[in-house]
Amino acid sequence: MRTLIFRSVAPYLSSLMILFSIFVLLRGHNEPGGGFIGGLIAASAMAIYGIAFGVSPVRRAIRFHPMALSGFGLFLASVAGILSVFPGVPFLTGLWIYPEVFGVELALSTPLVFDIGVYFVVFGSITSTALALEERERD
Repeated sequence: MRTLIFRSVAPYLSSLMILFSIFVLLRGHNEPGGGFIGGLIAASAMAIYGIAFGVSPVRRAIRFHPMALSGFGLFLASVAGILSVFPGVPFLTGLWIYPEVFGVELALSTPLVFDIGVYFVVFGSITSTALALEERERD
């Protein structure tokens, strides 16, 4: 499905979906959402871009192999769990710090790091699968 209208709209739609996936990722700590659904939205954006332009432009756009992103996400999620061991609390216990950045108090937490890791795992694995299927269909 490489119509002129779809190829014209796909970059804007994909960009908007990536931005929305980041919003859903960051919103997920106080309301429904988080890393899993954010990663699915971002992977869907890459799939739409891949359908419109092919696999190689998507690979150039993300710059890293999708499975490498998935491995990085698994590492981040593991680090989020291990950080709770140092203060002597159970594995995956949430920890918060409140640094001031430009005069604004910023709440950073290990659940946020875990969600970012889940985001990368889902994004990498689903994007890798979608690109493999797209490559196979084009052959």
